[in-house]
Amino acid sequence: MSTAPLIGFVGFGAMASRMGANLVRAGYQIAAYTPSGKGGDGSTRFVSPPRALAQEAGILIACVPDDEALDASMHGPDGALAGLKAGSLLINTSTVAPETTEALATACAARNIRLIDAPVAGSTPEAESGNLIVLAGGSADDIRQAQPVFDAIGRLTIHAGPIGSGAKLKLVINGIMGGTLAVVAEGVTYGLAAGLDRDMLFNALDEVPVISPHHKRKLKAAKARDFSPQFPARLMQKDMRLLMTDAARQTAPLPAMAAATQGLSLTRRRHPDEDYSALFAVMEGMVANTP
Repeated sequence: MSTAPLIGFVGFGAMASRMGANLVRAGYQIAAYTPSGKGGDGSTRFVSPPRALAQEAGILIACVPDDEALDASMHGPDGALAGLKAGSLLINTSTVAPETTEALATACAARNIRLIDAPVAGSTPEAESGNLIVLAGGSADDIRQAQPVFDAIGRLTIHAGPIGSGAKLKLVINGIMGGTLAVVAEGVTYGLAAGLDRDMLFNALDEVPVISPHHKRKLKAAKARDFSPQFPARLMQKDMRLLMTDAARQTAPLPAMAAATQGLSLTRRRHPDEDYSALFAVMEGMVANTP
């Protein structure tokens, strides 16, 4: 019988279920909460409400889609914070606004709960293979305690700074990811409008070093018109929105990323649950009269 602490997941979607599978392979026991009471492959035990899960867990991992879901699952009489014991460790892997992270840290401090904000860089392929990059904000001691968990789900942990730093670093990374995809999509749009052969164009871009490996993966999907979600457009647009909001608060001018956010907003409107690379389909449709 495993002596490793039970790890509870608040949220058990595409990313969390893959992280959970890697933790099980590393010898941990897991249980989860989702509003629907289900998720993953059917082999995971589900506990409701979050308070009950938190009362069982030695470590609690939050992995929910947005700020609103985090607030709903953490706070209130049935929220996870009501069930966590003093001294417990809460790891928030959700991508949320820096001010949401700061508010959660204040609530945790009032209950003597240790918090690490630890969003991850990578999509479902990296989550499945255990090759995520953990962007951790918090104390060195807390991160040291959580390191075996991070080692089970990722290939690298970056200590970004105090609590809130993980959220800010994740917005930097996703802003670059979304902004550069928009630039690649614009290049494709010009090439198609100018009459270049579609297959040749996509094949050529797959060979040149100026395109990142991540975006080459997106180019392959766009060439095949297969936008199966690895990172849904609704989540990428949400992250760009969070970045734009905090950038305005910091008076940081981000004109290129702001423009990219507009294209990703249109992509979310048309393809909310498909991969954010469906931006290619939106742009191609403008010049090639395709759906």
